[in-house]
Amino acid sequence: MSQEQAAAVKSGSPEAAGASSDAAEDQGEDRPMSFWEHLDELRKRLVRSILVFFAACIVGWEVREELLHFLTVPFVQAWREQNLAGNPSLHFGAPAAAFVAYFKLSMIGGAAMASPFIFYQLWAFVAPGLYAKEKRYVIPFVLFSTILFVGGGWFGWRAAFPISFGYFLSLAGTVGGDGVTITPTVMMGDYLDFVAQLLLGFGIIFEIPLIVLFLSIAGIVNYIQLILFGRWFVFGAFVLAAVLTPPDITSQLVMAVPMCLLYVLSIGLAYLFGKPPTDAQRAAYKARKEKEVTKG
Repeated sequence: MSQEQAAAVKSGSPEAAGASSDAAEDQGEDRPMSFWEHLDELRKRLVRSILVFFAACIVGWEVREELLHFLTVPFVQAWREQNLAGNPSLHFGAPAAAFVAYFKLSMIGGAAMASPFIFYQLWAFVAPGLYAKEKRYVIPFVLFSTILFVGGGWFGWRAAFPISFGYFLSLAGTVGGDGVTITPTVMMGDYLDFVAQLLLGFGIIFEIPLIVLFLSIAGIVNYIQLILFGRWFVFGAFVLAAVLTPPDITSQLVMAVPMCLLYVLSIGLAYLFGKPPTDAQRAAYKARKEKEVTKG
């Protein structure tokens, strides 16, 4: 407590008394937790997240047919655009395969529905290590992390799925002079595994601006460091896109280009809201740019 606050408290000032109580509360909240307390806190957050996730999976099971219809829209459109024979169809090769596939589907829907609560539990776990003013960002964090995660999955469904299915189904048809026919037999479980991989990938990469923003607010990174790391991020974005998407260049660009744009947005957010770089970092960055200009 400052000398001014102490004097004001002695004089009976209610404003100073409130300020002193807030300061005392902040000091109490800043008490470091032991390793076992952190471990116990992590256990509680994980248990709550798992319980809510399973409850959301039950809801997802109840609407499994609606979810499957939604996720197969790009596949059906690509099938018809390729003029393939018959109706678009998914198959299962074992008696229990359809049940397992629907169970996976309910987990996909459950993850989307439980994401706000899971993000809140994540924030609640890291909150003890934050300052009081930083803890006030809980609502924006939960809101925007959910919007970005679900929005990333929607972008993948809307942009990447049609391109990916169009490429894969274009490999079907008649080849050779003997009229050998390549017919797609898409298994239900394999289809949902592929869809889940892309949905999760796009959901995670759309979290980049939010993650970088909070790292910059905490002073872990700044916009100069992000600019210097940019070329490596672009390289990593295309490598990740090559792993998660089909081998055609168009599908890879659909994932890699948004990642790079989100990274540029992250640099802007770090510049506006993050902690500024040190004078030494500014001087080193300026010297590096002048050296690059001289070489050029």
